[in-house]
Amino acid sequence: MIVGLLLVIVPIMKVLIVIAHPDDEILGMGGTILKHAKNGDDVVTAYLTTGITSRRSLNYKNSSSYDFSNENSNNIKKQIIDLQSDAKKALKILRAKKSIFFDFPDNEMDSVPLLKIIKKVEKLISKEKPDIVYTSHFKDLNVDHRTVFDAVLTACRPFAFSVKEILCFETLSSTEWSFSYDFQPNYFVNIEKELDSKIKAMKIYKNELRKFPHPRSLENIKISAQRWGTVSGFKAAEAFQIIRKFEK
Repeated sequence: MIVGLLLVIVPIMKVLIVIAHPDDEILGMGGTILKHAKNGDDVVTAYLTTGITSRRSLNYKNSSSYDFSNENSNNIKKQIIDLQSDAKKALKILRAKKSIFFDFPDNEMDSVPLLKIIKKVEKLISKEKPDIVYTSHFKDLNVDHRTVFDAVLTACRPFAFSVKEILCFETLSSTEWSFSYDFQPNYFVNIEKELDSKIKAMKIYKNELRKFPHPRSLENIKISAQRWGTVSGFKAAEAFQIIRKFEK
């Protein structure tokens, strides 16, 4: 008697992460990125801003001055290149294969016509054809995060493209600082096995890290994962808010 083998083919999912700044992807969903990669999914991360210029400083800390000199401008260009290099290294740890960088002004996306940003995201979605899109939360303190969410939601409007699902995540030191706290997660991903890699990837962004009890510290990243784990019954988790989901 010949016994046949049942071959189950799991379809590869095309995942697009649209965010404002390098490190948002790790803070919000570093473990989930690695889980997608382990599943064989095609993960693309798009960074819409430079992620540096708003600080008006050369030491990776905020300056109270809005203007900066031509000399500072040249040095900041180098910092932008270094930050993009860090992003690529961090994503390599999480096995994500592709990153795309845009140059919208950091923490000043509200100074750009929203339609211009939407068109960039539309073109991105048209090219990448994702099944699922992750982005920042619509009530974050950071204006870039809110603007990116608005652009993504508009670009992914029904009938325009085939995006089946949109989810948003919290970004430590932005989402929880928007009083009142409006992040209402209803989807949780177990990242117990991926948490160490998430921490390792975040260490690449050494200039973005802060000391505990700052939310953007390694200790708090672990605490946050454990907190969402206690909510969902895991030892460590990442939390998401489903904005829209279509099932055929």
